[in-house]
Amino acid sequence: MRVISRGELAGFAAALSMLSSVGIACAPSPSVSEEAAAAASAEAEAMRRAGVRAPSGRPYSEERARCVGRNPLRDAYWGELHVHTALSFDSYLWGVRGTPDDAYRFAKGEPTGFPPYHVNGNPLRKVRLERPLDFAAVTDHASYMGEVALCTRPGSPLYDFKGCRVYRGEIPVVAGPFGDFAAKMGAIASSIDANQEVPNRNAGLCGDGAKACRDSMRSVWQEVRASAERNYDRSSDCAFTTFHAYEYTATPGLSKVHHNVIFRNANVPETPVAWVDEPDVYGLWEKLRAGCSDAGTGCEVLTIPHNSNLSNGRMFAVTGRDLPLEEQRARALMRRDLEPLVEITQIKGDSECRDGMYQVRGAADEFCSYEEWRGPETEDCEEGTGTGALAGMGCVSRNDYVRHALVEGLREQRRIGVNPYRLGIIAATDAHNANPGDAEEYSYDGWRGIDDATAEQRLDSAADVAAAITNIASGPGGVAGVWAEENSRDSLFDAMQRRETFGTSGPRMIARFFGGWGYDASLCGDPYYVLRSYASGVPMGSELPKRPAGAGAPTFVVSAMRDPGIPEHPGGLLQRAQVVKGWVDDDGYFNESVYDVAGGANGASVDIDTCQPQGTGHDSLCGVWQDPDFDPEVNAVYYVRVLENPSCRWSQRQCVELGEDAPASCASPGVPRTLQERLWTSPIWYDEGA
Repeated sequence: MRVISRGELAGFAAALSMLSSVGIACAPSPSVSEEAAAAASAEAEAMRRAGVRAPSGRPYSEERARCVGRNPLRDAYWGELHVHTALSFDSYLWGVRGTPDDAYRFAKGEPTGFPPYHVNGNPLRKVRLERPLDFAAVTDHASYMGEVALCTRPGSPLYDFKGCRVYRGEIPVVAGPFGDFAAKMGAIASSIDANQEVPNRNAGLCGDGAKACRDSMRSVWQEVRASAERNYDRSSDCAFTTFHAYEYTATPGLSKVHHNVIFRNANVPETPVAWVDEPDVYGLWEKLRAGCSDAGTGCEVLTIPHNSNLSNGRMFAVTGRDLPLEEQRARALMRRDLEPLVEITQIKGDSECRDGMYQVRGAADEFCSYEEWRGPETEDCEEGTGTGALAGMGCVSRNDYVRHALVEGLREQRRIGVNPYRLGIIAATDAHNANPGDAEEYSYDGWRGIDDATAEQRLDSAADVAAAITNIASGPGGVAGVWAEENSRDSLFDAMQRRETFGTSGPRMIARFFGGWGYDASLCGDPYYVLRSYASGVPMGSELPKRPAGAGAPTFVVSAMRDPGIPEHPGGLLQRAQVVKGWVDDDGYFNESVYDVAGGANGASVDIDTCQPQGTGHDSLCGVWQDPDFDPEVNAVYYVRVLENPSCRWSQRQCVELGEDAPASCASPGVPRTLQERLWTSPIWYDEGA
């Protein structure tokens, strides 16, 4: 046996750390020997014990202790980057009084009170997260953040403004076509109208130049920032990470074009960019670039779109095609650089894919109907856009779905040479009860305050006219997974920027996804497969290295592990792991294929009367897969979807618990009784011109 010198070991560890830090390799590497792999593993463990940063790791962007649990090969961290508190206009109207501090305490596993409240102010519901999160960001709406504070805080100079009294429910309102909610919002903002494209502020409340509301927004933002700082663990334990964040709530024509804004550290602008002040999303990115990325203050930022399924084709519509080509390219580059992630699922439906869309070729995907909000009768936008999705109106577009948006990015790359939709994948809840990560089907307590505080309310199939939200159609949402060296802002933010992320529909299953040009089929049985996969290829979120001369099709390593759950509620068994491929053909059509690469149909089911799972499944899955339909002249995008065996949906669980007292909706054939929980990884891209 060859003896490895300490110098060789240090060099190998440094190379390994560099690979794991940047997540790319320029060309395939030869297989790593067993001795070198074992030595590197020992070195990595020694580094973890000593709390040493990887040799290639840049310094922290803010003052903090070094994390003692650093792993150069990266661990999966669980988090939530989309949750609301009483600072959001809708949460307050739904009776929520939880603060950002309450949200962070909830994320750390402490109980939080939910509406309704006793007359003495004590909450009548107490909820606790079964498993704490590793990180979280409170993303209250920037729009009307100042107005809500002015109207709800005694002592405010505008507390007795008539519109504020209407908003607080002290003066009755006549509900219009969009309900009581819209009427109250209209009293402090502008009327909610499906034809309203550009928002405005209430001049009577906000004053000349909207100064009172903007000053109030700036003050509330300082409170939000202070909470994030209080709850961030800067010790060497690195037990919990917070991010400064808010939501840019663009809703033109009642279409959702919302983006969460997430900052790397505490170096942030003095005020948020609100849709009511900047109605153009490209204006948002320009302001973020000027006030953060290019400001020279140490500020870094990224944005994350969500609920594209309710955007009437607007979220990923390509605009500005009449601009000069270089300006189009600059806009696409700005979007690609500032928006590296997309939220694929949440409480208001799933945004992965939809069958039968305009000019999309490929076999039907039986798993595309997951938590779908728009009915099959909905008109297809084709190449256009519509309005009114939040009110159940308007067309649905292929670009409302992440899978097709990824292919739209390939089509844009053909046209202008830049892919603006190089999107990694996460998931979130968008819960409005100050309850980040509350995504379990078996303990779903609703997401919007007093409007769904009881099982009977949650199972109500009558639409809420204010937002066209049908309670029974909602769900717990999902959680984000991030592969990072440690649980610190810098490490997690780096991972998000390089897109080494995944999302699940709630369970904490994990997956790895690597791509390269010659992975050995035996990797799945190799204890050092992660090390070798990094060394010989790229992880999820990356572009494949340049294709070597004479190479065939790319190979991919896919591995997944089930959620172990908790003793009272074990996680489900895995059914299958799939690779989803997308590309544009010479006719300009979108194409997609879905391949089972590990596991497959197994006949598993669930007893809907007891919600007990039946049949066999897998604790883990692994496969090394080579694209059988590869064309080296056609760019393509690949991502992984992992499916659990069937289980009871939250609604069926609560229908069973209610028994004879269950509402009529429990017997409706249109309400799904089961689902298959799932995970999606960020994609890997093939670019023939890389």
